[in-house]
Amino acid sequence: MNAPSAPAMVQLQGVTKRYGEFEALHSIDLSIAKGEFVTLLGPSGSGKSTLLNLIAGMIGPSSGRIIIDGRDATTLPTNRRGLGMVFQNYALMPHMTVFENIAFPLQVRGLSKDEIRRKVTGVLDLIQLGHVAGRKPRELSGGQQQRVSLARCIVYNPALILMDEPLGALDKKLREQMQLEIKRLHAELGITMLYVTHDQDEALTMSDRIVLMNGGRIEQQGQPDTLYFKPETVFSAEFIGSSNLIPGEIAAGEGGTVTLKTALGAFPVPAPDRPVRPGDRGVLLVRPENMMLTDRADPTSVAGRIEDSILLGGVVRHFVRCADGSMVIVQELNQPGRAGARRDETVRAGWTMDHARLLPPPPDTTLPNTPLSAG
Repeated sequence: MNAPSAPAMVQLQGVTKRYGEFEALHSIDLSIAKGEFVTLLGPSGSGKSTLLNLIAGMIGPSSGRIIIDGRDATTLPTNRRGLGMVFQNYALMPHMTVFENIAFPLQVRGLSKDEIRRKVTGVLDLIQLGHVAGRKPRELSGGQQQRVSLARCIVYNPALILMDEPLGALDKKLREQMQLEIKRLHAELGITMLYVTHDQDEALTMSDRIVLMNGGRIEQQGQPDTLYFKPETVFSAEFIGSSNLIPGEIAAGEGGTVTLKTALGAFPVPAPDRPVRPGDRGVLLVRPENMMLTDRADPTSVAGRIEDSILLGGVVRHFVRCADGSMVIVQELNQPGRAGARRDETVRAGWTMDHARLLPPPPDTTLPNTPLSAG
């Protein structure tokens, strides 16, 4: 999924942002459909917050156009863009009750007291916080405060809601609860939502589509399962999920399969969609959960020594040091009575060819000798 098929709520056309000689965004083209939940994902400095602030009208583009709901909003002030914003710090007014905080944007818009009461009561029921309407923000938990912040945004029915790392201040359990809450509200209300995060799990959990940012550019975009199972670059593979990456050179190709010659052996890999030829550099990707410890010397396996095993609740991760000094990660389900692998045990880490993917080398042609895990 490279572009939405529904009518566009937001369109960016060649949007660039420069700060002096530094180009924070490089000619971004992006379309967000009405009712879609899109997440801008990426590391610090990738341009995701800059992109959100451009859409919000907090800053202006150096070049390009921003169209919101069919109107050219490139130079429109924030208050004329028909959007709402939810921030990490909640931005609630401490001297006001929950009811008064949610009512405030309606009062600014001049609605009658009866209309305000009806709308606020309705949104309090929606976020299931009617029982705390008379409390002050300091009397609420972090998750409740963030729900109030979201309600204050929803109450005036914006066509577009922008969220900038809204769950970053919450602990893990609360963050997971709020992810499901926001997802539920999106499904019920059908409002277009644009969400910024650096947390891959959050993006995978909540999004209709993920736009992965890297160095001010869109690295890859698509549905969550597409980015996880079919990354197009080494950066995508490393940033979303954990990855075993084995660099090599294409030696041959035949019948939908190519052979990648590496320091650990020559491995058959499904041929990629892009054209490749012998002598091209490539990177073999296998996710840790698609690898297994085996005692068979299959064509798709590598020999090594278990350097460490880590219990992560429902799964166990084995770190296998290979002969060339590189490391692969094997992840298996943890079950009662499981026979654990021993430190320094000699093993083979294997995979099926269908679970392998051939990626192009990164631009600088260098790779770490240990797989990176993001998130």
